[in-house]
Amino acid sequence: MCGFAGFIDNLSIDRKNIIIKRMSDTIAHRGPDGEGFYTDETIAMGFRRLSIIDLSTGDQPLYNEDRSLVINFNGEIYNYKELREELIAKGHVFACHADTEVIIHGYEEYGEAIVDKLRGMFAFVIWDNKKKELFGARDPFGIKPFYYYDTPELFEYGSEIKTFLKHPMFKKELNKDALKTYLMYQYSVPTDSFFVNVHKLNPGHCFKYKDGKMNIRQYFKIEYRNNDDDLDTAVDKINSIMKESIEYHKISDVEVGAFLSSGVDSSYIVANANVDKAFTVGFKSDHFDETEDAHALCEILGMKHSRKHITADMFFDILPTVQYHSDEPHANLSAVPLYFLANMASKEVKVVLSGEGADELFGGYYEYETPPEYARYNKLPFGFRRFMKGVAEKLPNMKGRHFLIRAGSTLEESYIGQAFIMNNEEADALLKPAYRSGKLYQDVTRPIFEEIKDKPDLLKKMYLDMHLWLPYDILLKADKMTMANSLELRVPFLDKEVFKVSEEIPFKYIIHNYITKYAFRKAANKTIPEEWAKRKKLGFLVPFREWLKEDKWYEKVKEQFTKPWVSEFFDVDAIVHILDEHKAGRWHNQRKLYTIYAFLIWYEVFFINDGEAPKKPECIA
Repeated sequence: MCGFAGFIDNLSIDRKNIIIKRMSDTIAHRGPDGEGFYTDETIAMGFRRLSIIDLSTGDQPLYNEDRSLVINFNGEIYNYKELREELIAKGHVFACHADTEVIIHGYEEYGEAIVDKLRGMFAFVIWDNKKKELFGARDPFGIKPFYYYDTPELFEYGSEIKTFLKHPMFKKELNKDALKTYLMYQYSVPTDSFFVNVHKLNPGHCFKYKDGKMNIRQYFKIEYRNNDDDLDTAVDKINSIMKESIEYHKISDVEVGAFLSSGVDSSYIVANANVDKAFTVGFKSDHFDETEDAHALCEILGMKHSRKHITADMFFDILPTVQYHSDEPHANLSAVPLYFLANMASKEVKVVLSGEGADELFGGYYEYETPPEYARYNKLPFGFRRFMKGVAEKLPNMKGRHFLIRAGSTLEESYIGQAFIMNNEEADALLKPAYRSGKLYQDVTRPIFEEIKDKPDLLKKMYLDMHLWLPYDILLKADKMTMANSLELRVPFLDKEVFKVSEEIPFKYIIHNYITKYAFRKAANKTIPEEWAKRKKLGFLVPFREWLKEDKWYEKVKEQFTKPWVSEFFDVDAIVHILDEHKAGRWHNQRKLYTIYAFLIWYEVFFINDGEAPKKPECIA
């Protein structure tokens, strides 16, 4: 796991050398073990290394035999040993044992098709200094980030946006269209960003950049294929491929640990990985603490377990650091406990396994099932339900209103993914007119739903979350919070071969009798105690709702809401009003409030304070 940055411009090599060093220093947290550079008259490439495999000789940039190709790579290729043997048999000469080198020799041998052979998590670029051509790619699920800045004068690429700010030709400008959509989703949706001309390369895509032109293509596509397997066969396939994937993900020349909650996903990983150390964080509350259950499982498995409780003071103190490392405003509350979890683990190991991806692959979210009350109501003619939806939309907020609106809507109208913070009208009511022009949520979801229009509603939901929620919320915070602490996170569920098995699970075994992840839970029950296999999903629950009712934290948030520059974006009276409504107990507005608050903290870091790294608080010193 590493980080990289680079750019193409018309500056001198001497200027390039100075700039790329500054960019590299900005992401030293991604690779504290070493750095490397390549510059020529066209391009500058910088690299930071966190040594995991081939500790002595795996530095980058790496070259092919005649040094005509240069690579920047972030990630891990788990089938690199097999690819290495294949390429050696074809006559390629390797200079080291690092997984990076199979990509560059594979590119020589197979061209762009090398991306189809890679099993792992990756973002990389390869510079051809003869053709003056840049090729790059991102892994199928978006485990590793890839950003780029594209103008006629300057092309930049990198693992983190903050590196771009160090180039003197980068024009830092807020993308006004990004804010409204963010308020609906709690994260920045693809492919634009909060910075003008900064974009994200989508998962499963690759590109070529030459003569100022970028051509992007999709090389990996998610498809669902129902089959006739019985339950036992499906369970056996899941267990077999997951155990293989976990073994691949343990490949390392340094110690590997694991993140552990009380849920089935991480418990399954920990039980099968046979690692020595597991790490858990929580809050001192009966409803928000998984540390005791996690500790109980570690005692059963005979593992060392490290745990830590997070306080409200710690949460608010670390927020500027969390938003700095996120690069764009990110309002998933769980990013904060994840930061503390990574910080704790990084003191003992360099690599951790984690359970991200299981819900998206195996159907783990409650929204994927149809509650009984909806199932009964849905038996009524759609025309009647549609009429009642229209009636409900004209009513004030009251019990049953949301039910009638949702039940009278098509899936494409009602489901926007796991994170739904506010609708178009609610966002417009809070924003100043200049910031109301962003995409409607239908603009984001419509093209994705169109790709899978002939599939059942369950698969439509899973497909949408695979393209939005997973890469741009779950995996983004997983990468940014762990790498902020120089820790490599690996996700065995998000493996190409695991996905091939998951996309063929019979639909009736994804959710069965209102039990989510049914087939996977059956598989897990062969490894972990039934109590853990049946556990309901908690996630990193944060008591933010309760905190905002305390004077101390209410005043802290209100202080941020009423700073003079906030009125550029928001109707200050409107956002203070929903804060007051929450404190008074009239409405639970905590998610809306945190989404606004996270944006304001982020904006202060990157625009008021010019993108400088915040001072780390004492709680993580």
